[in-house]
Amino acid sequence: MESNLFQLQYAIDTFYFLICGALVMWMAAGFAMLESGLVRAKNTTEILTKNVALYAISCTMYLVCGYAIMYDGNLFLSGIGSVDSASILGDFAAREDGFEGGSIYSGASDFFFQVVFVATAMSIVSGAVAERMKLWAFLVFAVVMTGFIYPMEGAWTWGGASVFGMYTLGDLGFSDFAGSGIVHMAGAAAALAGVILLGARKGKYGPNGEIRAFPGANLPMATLGTFILWMGWFGFNGGSVLKLGDINSAHSVAMVFLNTNAAAAGGGIAALIAARLMFGKADLTMLLNGALAGLVTITAEPSTPSALTATLFGAIGGVLVVFSIVTLDKLRLDDPVGAISVHGVCGLLGLLLVPLTNSDASFSGQIIGALTIFVWVFGASMIVWGILKAVIGIRVTEEEEYEGVDLSECGMEAYPEFVSSK
Repeated sequence: MESNLFQLQYAIDTFYFLICGALVMWMAAGFAMLESGLVRAKNTTEILTKNVALYAISCTMYLVCGYAIMYDGNLFLSGIGSVDSASILGDFAAREDGFEGGSIYSGASDFFFQVVFVATAMSIVSGAVAERMKLWAFLVFAVVMTGFIYPMEGAWTWGGASVFGMYTLGDLGFSDFAGSGIVHMAGAAAALAGVILLGARKGKYGPNGEIRAFPGANLPMATLGTFILWMGWFGFNGGSVLKLGDINSAHSVAMVFLNTNAAAAGGGIAALIAARLMFGKADLTMLLNGALAGLVTITAEPSTPSALTATLFGAIGGVLVVFSIVTLDKLRLDDPVGAISVHGVCGLLGLLLVPLTNSDASFSGQIIGALTIFVWVFGASMIVWGILKAVIGIRVTEEEEYEGVDLSECGMEAYPEFVSSK
């Protein structure tokens, strides 16, 4: 009987992991659509190329070394590629809580679920540096980010390793359920370093402090991308429960789905109202970013709040992202898609809200954890971006930027039928 229960739990939890991983993978399409909708038409092909290439690079680098760094093991020697049924069954039988205990799943499914998170962190960077960064400089950075920078901070958080042998974040009361800080704020920190060294797009800011809007080329596509991300987030947060095969876990999964959806709705509504009050118009881009801000905010702890609390948390994120986007523009930090505000500022907000509903987390632990993630990722990224800038350059020429990086970097346009022949 116990053997049958074990096999059922193993099958359910493994299948759940794989389905959630597939949902998170689909977020790559969401980022591609969102970013290509918010950039100008002349830069569409290049941003799509970045999104497909960074996903492939992320999967490969995490396979080669990232997973081993993050979880202190070699992918090919740790049993991930094989199943020792007798050993796993023995571990299951030795547990006092049997079927009610922790999750048991294939190591390969764990790797697949982890690797799509790495790609998500890197996708955040592509939108923030859009329209003026060299394609190959970006891809080289992606190799380092996904193979080393992200896995190191992942080892200190989800991996449970001590930070340079000095302290362990878990012992300090740090908690990040699905990655508001570990994934989203980390991606934003890397993006911020790149934006600072890269500089703003030509003409974005005037000599007298003017801020010029560069409207996106395809808002229907950006809207589709947001809905794809919204749907993929159920796998992002829901899969982080790590188990489905018992009553308590199944209920936790349901609550995570419910709260994830509620926070996104709250964020979208709050951002729409805030934009109407500030600009006098219903700004679609702020509505989209507000929904994403709510999702990022709840990601740090979607299992413990009530649905109403989750809606409120999302609404706070939705208002905050509007003010953050405006503030970054005033600081002349040019982020074409608002990625730093959505994933960085609201990622930090999510971490700080965790202790309000999760008694196992502490405010001091959350602050120290956030500082650890930001300082490491920002500092390491600044070094890598700086080296790339000195060696191969990270910015296209002024002429290439004017004509659009589609032609200079990819040799093709996304919408050739709308361009008059010369």
